[in-house]
Amino acid sequence: MKLWRWVKNRDVLLVLALLLGLSWGQGAKETEKAVLPALALVMTLATMGVPGSIFLSPRTLIRPALWGLVLNYVLLGGVILGLSGLLISEKELWEGFVIITAVPPAVAVIPFSVILNGNQSFALIGTISCYLAALGITPLIASVFLEGAFGDPGKIAMAMVELILVPLAGSRILLWTGWAKKLEPWRGTLTNWSFVLIVYTIIGLNRQLFLDRPGVLVLPAGIALASTFILGWGIEKIGRWRGMESQLITTMVLLGTHKNTGLAAGLALSLFSEKTAVPATITTIFMLVYMIRLSLRQRSMT
Repeated sequence: MKLWRWVKNRDVLLVLALLLGLSWGQGAKETEKAVLPALALVMTLATMGVPGSIFLSPRTLIRPALWGLVLNYVLLGGVILGLSGLLISEKELWEGFVIITAVPPAVAVIPFSVILNGNQSFALIGTISCYLAALGITPLIASVFLEGAFGDPGKIAMAMVELILVPLAGSRILLWTGWAKKLEPWRGTLTNWSFVLIVYTIIGLNRQLFLDRPGVLVLPAGIALASTFILGWGIEKIGRWRGMESQLITTMVLLGTHKNTGLAAGLALSLFSEKTAVPATITTIFMLVYMIRLSLRQRSMT
């Protein structure tokens, strides 16, 4: 029974996935094709808890939509772009941070809002608004800083369809047919093990990078630390000072510290070079560690 509890513990599973990816990454090439379906499954399970009524009142959509844009693009994007401009001299690494700035939030913001007892509706609307805005913001940033390298918004549109719209529609079908109740007992386990596969694959695919070029990672790691742990701490302090409810603060922290580094790494590899993907890979690790830290803290409070 004790072993079964460890197997179901999401924090233990994420740490093990991280360590396995760093120590034995060969299997990541085999699991790479399963990452997108795993993300879609996580999103479907997460959005089962979002009531359909939130889409009926336009007024309820405006505030979280604007907050999502401010937190993810203005605040987080500004920190990443500003620090990389000050600290990074290598063009390829700087381009990698520009790509991170240009992409929308991590889709994991929504399921982790569920896991961390955040505001699910706020997370969903804030994330969707950023993906819609990314259709214009991403090519704009590319045209200004990268000479329009990925000006075609098709990749962003496809990511939104596959990882937001299809899972949202799937969750509505599960709710209408009654299957959501049948899946509820397995919801946590399915979510946790999907994240295990995702984390292992991302880390495993980039394992050699950490072994071959450790010196290249120092400054990007500093920027990743500032844009997750330090920025998240600041958002939380301001939220508490303003008297915001804890659920809202949790989701605002997630929106203000998490970018879609998977999409950023894919764009970097397909349009630039392996070295340009270094910032996205390092930021992914810091995001994962930060998520584990938030999860451990939330667990200790319950």
